Amino acid sequence: MATEVKQSPRERLLEAAATLTYRDGVGIGVEALCKAAGVSKRSLYQLFESKDDLLAASLERRASAFVMTLLPAANDGRSPRERILHVFEQVELQAAAPEFRGCQYLAVQIEFKDQSHPASQVAHRVKGNLTAFFRSEAEQGGASDPDLLARQLSLVFDGASARAGIGADNLTGLIAPTVATLLDAADMP
Repeated sequence: MATEVKQSPRERLLEAAATLTYRDGVGIGVEALCKAAGVSKRSLYQLFESKDDLLAASLERRASAFVMTLLPAANDGRSPRERILHVFEQVELQAAAPEFRGCQYLAVQIEFKDQSHPASQVAHRVKGNLTAFFRSEAEQGGASDPDLLARQLSLVFDGASARAGIGADNLTGLIAPTVATLLDAADMP
């Protein structure tokens, strides 16, 4: 008989922060976070210096899962073009889920106007790594201007996930042709 391992208060707080901030935004109160995690405020402040540190730790904890769900495996044998298109196929798949609210890292960057906020710094780094992935693939694929293409792809990524996240657009049949047009214009076979 398998026994269920109970999560630590820290793990429950990180999970509550991830879930509630994705659903409700970063303005979620400490009371709601503690209630969802089943911990006291005292426990929160013993484990984290502040709510801001909790939010940053929660985003950091989810960063590898975010990357794994979007990016193809290294050296998977696909062309750079196919690897870039893979990212947008993943966004399209994620956007079809009813609970999709857009890119959690973009949302944090938008909600925290202060770029020095710990959570904003994590989000900025994660989003910068995505742009770096696009740039690397563009360089390997022989794009005419890899930096410009990487920025354009990041713009499409953010715009698509934001529009789908607010229910303004369905990405099916929209995002892949848009990205293919950018790749063609950048001379990426």
